Amino acid sequence: MVPAPASRRAARSLRLLAGVVLAICGAAATFTASAEGTEAQRLRFRQAYAVAQQGGDAWKAQAAGLEGYVLFPYLEAAALEHDLRTLDRARVDAYLARYPGLIPAADLRRDFLGELARRKDWTTFSAMYQPGLGDSLSCFALQAKLARNEPLVFDRDLADLWKKASLPNACDPVIAAAHDQGLLTPERLWTRIQTAAEAGKGGTVASLAPWLPPEDAIAAQRIAQALNDPASALRTASTWPDTPRHRQAVTLALQRMARKQSTVADAAWSTLSPRFSLSEQQKGAIENALALFHATDFDESALERLATLPPGAQTDAAREWRVRVALARQDWKSALAALDALGESQKDDGEWRYFRALVLEKLGRKGEAQPIYRSVAQEATYFGFLAADRIDTAYAICPSSMATDEAREAALLADPGLDRAFELYAVGLQKLGRREWTAALAGRDADTQRLAADLAFRKGWYDRAVFGLSSGDALRLYEQRFPLARQDGVVEQASQAGIEAPWAYAIIRAESAWMSDARSGADARGLMQLLPGTAALVAKRNGLSWSGGDSLYEPTTNIVLGTRYLAQMAARYSGAPWLASAAYNAGPNKVDQWVEARGTLDPDLFVASIPYKETREYVARVMAFAVIYDWRLNGNALSIGSRMTRLGNTYSLPSPGAVRKPVACPAPAVAKAAPPTAPAVMEPAPAEASSAPAPQEPQR
Repeated sequence: MVPAPASRRAARSLRLLAGVVLAICGAAATFTASAEGTEAQRLRFRQAYAVAQQGGDAWKAQAAGLEGYVLFPYLEAAALEHDLRTLDRARVDAYLARYPGLIPAADLRRDFLGELARRKDWTTFSAMYQPGLGDSLSCFALQAKLARNEPLVFDRDLADLWKKASLPNACDPVIAAAHDQGLLTPERLWTRIQTAAEAGKGGTVASLAPWLPPEDAIAAQRIAQALNDPASALRTASTWPDTPRHRQAVTLALQRMARKQSTVADAAWSTLSPRFSLSEQQKGAIENALALFHATDFDESALERLATLPPGAQTDAAREWRVRVALARQDWKSALAALDALGESQKDDGEWRYFRALVLEKLGRKGEAQPIYRSVAQEATYFGFLAADRIDTAYAICPSSMATDEAREAALLADPGLDRAFELYAVGLQKLGRREWTAALAGRDADTQRLAADLAFRKGWYDRAVFGLSSGDALRLYEQRFPLARQDGVVEQASQAGIEAPWAYAIIRAESAWMSDARSGADARGLMQLLPGTAALVAKRNGLSWSGGDSLYEPTTNIVLGTRYLAQMAARYSGAPWLASAAYNAGPNKVDQWVEARGTLDPDLFVASIPYKETREYVARVMAFAVIYDWRLNGNALSIGSRMTRLGNTYSLPSPGAVRKPVACPAPAVAKAAPPTAPAVMEPAPAEASSAPAPQEPQR
């Protein structure tokens, strides 16, 4: 993370109540700070913080004069955290006394408790421990009790932990002690085994199995095997006894195997179904898994399997995949029957309303299709834009703005927690800033949270606006939710890379929601979520400088490399933004497989047939966001269909005079039927974890 751009954005932000100095009381009575740091304070803080992170007291000289700065407590905390292994309680207590209630104080207490546990200093640990600091420290507290030779009481000490499918390593000695004290009865062991099995935690099951009576232990071990290695479980399952626990193991193994190799699971099911007296519920779960994963492979038998599932085996996923398979086959009669079989709440979804209209149109029932298209076209979503194209009407985008309230804004800016949050953002410590933000706004009413998000937008902290304006009427605050951030060079770099700026903006918005320090579980980094290895190759291919993975947290660097990688993906698919977006999310090899299997489909049908839920929704989001960003940049927007060229056709960048679709609120053709309360844009509630991959549905 490079702090300079954040600082420059903050320096250009709107200064409310100019000339008024707000004295802000910190969390501790002895600590006061000014409302907004100066650039000189921020520069000195960054320098002192870098020194403090090395430990010791050298930071104090760097921090001279910052004693009244709102972030001053973070300096000493950074030094103490570095020196954790050598700290004594007196230094920690002194810090906690000076800054009670501050996040760095809570962190220091938690981390010092962990260090005391490492030292086995249970006396000091017990004196400083507070409940509610997480499972690890809860179990360390129980270890402290054991060290005092105090017996465990299950209902008091273990009941809450026992409800969890997995626990940290700190709990292992506690659970072993509970076993040695005779607290882990077979009934209690089976209760936790069932919890773990339902959560797919085979390791927990395997760890508990040896403590059961011999016959029960074998059954538990087979449940663990079914979860951890379903193939080996199924190879030996024909020798298992037909008991309730072994039936559970067989059911789990078949469900797991269906995800990996549906044909292998089919063969095992044919062999084992006569062997075990499974309940109707268990049979239904197995048949559902087999049908669902045959469907994601688009096997010949998939549609029939899904259509003939018993009522008790039907799930929302199975019903939806019945529609997807029929659409991919372009079997319109079967598709209509599948749409009719959806649950009532599913039928209301914009996706299935759009495809009902399309199927009716394909069946020659255009009169029935038109009103459905008109209804869906009221919504500023991927399917709403597709529907508007079908009936050649304007896109219904209804922007709104927030009323100003200087008194409430001043009160918010005077809030100590938000003050710290904004300053942490300004000095480039965004992760810490988000924690202060969340704590400061916890429990606040919706209007206050939206006002805070708008203030963040005006200060250039765009991800707070995106996350804070994600529901209700706030969805219409397009300026805040779809920031243009021209200072990061998106328009210029997209042009140089040979791609459209609205598409590049859409990728950033979908990938990171403008969180420049975003980092996924796969180590994708920054605004456009590039892997360091990929970024290095892109830099080499384009003759660009490369200074390592951390440079991806610098917005301009990330955008330069990200736009080139997008251009690379687009070139692979004849320039098509929609296919390149799918490749950006799922990888080009997967997209190539899908193109080979179903490349003759129209783009909307192809997207509906993508096996990965995450990628289906990602493509839809990016294409919708591209329309919105096009409108924000140009006043109107290219049709969504123009960016969704059929496979085999070459996509060309729009010329300066390209015809764009009008945008209206509501669309003229449906003025009476399109109240301004229609959904503003399709997107899930944003997750603070940024772009860590979502679970695939179904998942391979």
